[in-house]
Amino acid sequence: MINIVIFGAPGSGKGTQSDKLIEHYHLFHISTGDVLRDHMRRGTELGMVAKEYIDQGQLVPDDLIIDLLAQVLDENKENTTQGVIFDGYPRTIPQAEALEGMLAERGTQVDAVVGLEVPDEELIKRIVLRGEQSGRADDNEDTARKRIEVYYEQTSPLKAYYQEQGKYLAINGMGTIDGIFELIQHELDNI
Repeated sequence: MINIVIFGAPGSGKGTQSDKLIEHYHLFHISTGDVLRDHMRRGTELGMVAKEYIDQGQLVPDDLIIDLLAQVLDENKENTTQGVIFDGYPRTIPQAEALEGMLAERGTQVDAVVGLEVPDEELIKRIVLRGEQSGRADDNEDTARKRIEVYYEQTSPLKAYYQEQGKYLAINGMGTIDGIFELIQHELDNI
């Protein structure tokens, strides 16, 4: 069993590599965005509380996110026997600490953080290209630069946090999709 956090700036290839990790290692995928949308769509108690925050333009509190993640893990025990990949969470050190506590209560932990490292100008190129291909209006150069700036301000401190724990795997996110995955696989197979 291996629990992985996929980590990197917008446009670093997290979604693409997550799909490959899920397939190769038979991991259960937890995307906090998907979990939130599902609970709101189903009208669960947690989903309704989350919707109130979102409707007011506020971030969903960390403790509510942890409760949602805990519920997903508890409801899917049979699907998590090979491990879990956390996508989009944690984004801050307090979130990482909360995740550790919740996992410890279930007798497990984050085993590895796959950090996709890509130069900023390449990130911007990828995001703009994705926008051109998908038609997503928010995937433009100005928005990409702002999203990368927010990443450095809020999320990048997690790199040092996980490096201190010896869990951060720095992966060169430049190259072919399969080539990058081989680098990830090599690192994970040596844990």
